[in-house]
Amino acid sequence: MEQSTLGQRRKPAVFITGAGGEVGHGLISALSSEDCLDIVATDLRDVDQDLRNKCSETYIADVCDRDALDRLLAMFQVKEIYHLAAMLSTRAELAPEVAHQVNVNGTVNILQIAAEQGRMYGEPVKVVFPSSIAVYGFGSSTHKHDVGKVSEYEHCKPSTMYGCNKLYCEHLGRYYAHSYRQLATDSVAGKDKNRGVVDFRCVRYPGLISAETVPTGGTSDFVPEMLHAAARGETYKCFVREDTRIPFMTMPEAIDATLKLAAAPRSELTQIVYNIASFSPSAGEVAQLVKHYFPDTEITFEPDERRQAIVDSWPESLDCSVAKQDWGFEPKYTLEQAFEEYLVPRIIKQYEDAS
Repeated sequence: MEQSTLGQRRKPAVFITGAGGEVGHGLISALSSEDCLDIVATDLRDVDQDLRNKCSETYIADVCDRDALDRLLAMFQVKEIYHLAAMLSTRAELAPEVAHQVNVNGTVNILQIAAEQGRMYGEPVKVVFPSSIAVYGFGSSTHKHDVGKVSEYEHCKPSTMYGCNKLYCEHLGRYYAHSYRQLATDSVAGKDKNRGVVDFRCVRYPGLISAETVPTGGTSDFVPEMLHAAARGETYKCFVREDTRIPFMTMPEAIDATLKLAAAPRSELTQIVYNIASFSPSAGEVAQLVKHYFPDTEITFEPDERRQAIVDSWPESLDCSVAKQDWGFEPKYTLEQAFEEYLVPRIIKQYEDAS
């Protein structure tokens, strides 16, 4: 763990795990501009200098190492936690037991830290947790097409380790928020010391499309992979069928929505978990739009049976009505607007700058 100079008193702070990813970059950039709390960030690898400049402290730390987390947070009063660290879907299927350790045990560590800090200071610690459409489970593409939009608590029968992990962690968050140590008798000034110490909020991400980050082979990456391959002038072999349809949104929209949920008054939130999404195109519709902007690109569809089965288990569309009602979520882009205003200009510029 990287050493740094810590103050002599506990300073109010926001703690971010998995800070080195693009969601972490976006959250830290936004939070640092607010100039209100110290930002303490961790990742398995050293984060870049630009990110370090926006944080009070950065550390190399594993969320599974509780002792390391306790040491690095010893001088801070943690008021908010954004728990982004996770092993994602494709890697989780290759090493499911390791994924469980990271995704579940790591989350328990974070929730325990939040509960202990909440008990210590007598105020709830806000924990913002990104979940995934991988928590859903349909038996076939026909089934999910017949169902259409799904709400947060329907069809939650995941078929991947990542989805199982995320769904379980949603329930863990609910437990820590509402039922933590419910049979314990310790109390302070007549109040249950254990109840309400964690303010858990979960945003369930669809597939995310970024112009800045090159896709890393995730199961929902067929859309960003198409775009980036076209921008590089490469042929793209899509691993799902043309008619495959799941919900997506752009990365900036996901970051904005996460911050908006975090900022919402607790009293206005009617549930723990919230769906968010912007559009639900088929892979074929995306391919046509990619060819509109990159006419020379070649896209073929060569479905991988196992990966197709995973994508077919995810819903076609999400019901985001409760997020809209409770904290004002609104998509910024349609698919066409996302291409025209964000994705295509940024991706073209990225590859021009790199050449």
